[in-house]
Amino acid sequence: MLSFFDIKKIPPIGLTTAEQRHQWFKQFLKAFMVVFLAYMCMYLIRNNFKAAQPFLKEEYGISTLELGYIGLAFSIVYGIGKTVLGYFIDGRNTKKIISALLIASSIVVMAMGLVLSFFGSVVGVFIVLWGLNGVFQSAGGPASYSTIYRWVPRTKRATAMGLWNSSHNVGGAIAGAIALWGANTFFGGNIAGMFIFPAVIALIIGIIGLYWGKDDPEELGWNRSEEIFEEPIEEENTAAETMTKWEIFKKYLLSNPWVWVLCCANVFGYILRIGIDNWAPLYVRETLHFNNYDAVNTILWFEAGAFIGSLFWGTIADFFKGRTAAVGTVCLAIVFFVIDFYRDGTSVMAVNIALFSLGAMIFGTLTLIPISIINLAPKRGVSVANGIAGTFGYLFGDSTAKVGLALIADPKRDGLTVFGHHLHGWADVFIVFNVACIIAVISLFLVAIIEERKIRTIQKAKELGLKVAKLEE
Repeated sequence: MLSFFDIKKIPPIGLTTAEQRHQWFKQFLKAFMVVFLAYMCMYLIRNNFKAAQPFLKEEYGISTLELGYIGLAFSIVYGIGKTVLGYFIDGRNTKKIISALLIASSIVVMAMGLVLSFFGSVVGVFIVLWGLNGVFQSAGGPASYSTIYRWVPRTKRATAMGLWNSSHNVGGAIAGAIALWGANTFFGGNIAGMFIFPAVIALIIGIIGLYWGKDDPEELGWNRSEEIFEEPIEEENTAAETMTKWEIFKKYLLSNPWVWVLCCANVFGYILRIGIDNWAPLYVRETLHFNNYDAVNTILWFEAGAFIGSLFWGTIADFFKGRTAAVGTVCLAIVFFVIDFYRDGTSVMAVNIALFSLGAMIFGTLTLIPISIINLAPKRGVSVANGIAGTFGYLFGDSTAKVGLALIADPKRDGLTVFGHHLHGWADVFIVFNVACIIAVISLFLVAIIEERKIRTIQKAKELGLKVAKLEE
């Protein structure tokens, strides 16, 4: 059974690198569409729960606290699973793995809909099933990164990753509408349809993804992507050929201080992302007295900026020869000033412009940080490298943004004391944003220095290779 998920390389079929480059986009697009659509569908059967929450309260009497417990079960196992599952899937056919995980996730979500239909509200069962959904979804990002990494050379990597990253913006944006439309159209408005209908869509995509496209150019009898595009093969990829998975994990990730610096940057990036996105509607209602429509639309403007940022900044990083950490540093340096514009904004237009800009800059950075991490790892360690970043982001950044900032902002609570400083009220929330931004900027700047050295080393190796080729001619 496990052999189904092996990367099945075949002997070279004799195509020249020029012929491979000519056919590359068509073959890459197949693999890319699998991981793009699979991850998009994972959000269809993740954000459908958010859309269903008001109906679960009204029709089944599930309390807000119980909904919180269900959501917490997902978040905890999702964060841990990113690293644990990422470790186990490295070196395997991750295109097939994300498709199989999507199928498993679909079955779980479908089961939730069936439980609602036949048994009504069973909170304990929902906690278990939604937690299981979190397990299956946790490796979606790491698996996608691994497949794209195998297909794309370093100089095109950030653009491809940025485009893929927009899949969750698309899936998250349409999840509620699709779930509700499916329930009303096919299930007579029964809330169970909000789980079953998107799960059926995801199940179909998952099955197709198992058999569509290849996970690696070598499965077609081609060269590695670096050779196809005449890039030097990175030293770590050569060394990793003779290393075990644990040796790769220990040498290139656990023992690499720059991986941990990037994880630190990711934590504070998540504090910015979740803190602004999650609390914007409440902030503008309580402090600026926006109406309900304008308050809810703050999420739309932030997500719109996030979508643009995911696409734009990856392309910019590739334009600057893969300098992801350097571009991320610039993004967050701009964020520091835009946060103050957001804090001082009083009109709907000013706030929405600030949120759009923040979404573009913050999501741009959070797209680039995992790329910076996987650039430090060999191909056989990409999934777990991305998983580590996600684990830190969710367990520490996400939880701080949701719980810690809630304690600070809530006027009915006493606030929070951090390192002897008492924080209470929305003004202090913005102080946290500014501090998080500064720490993330410093972390990324340090990595940018190391990144620059590596890029120059690779460039010198490429120039040397070209000189040798000319001499041989």
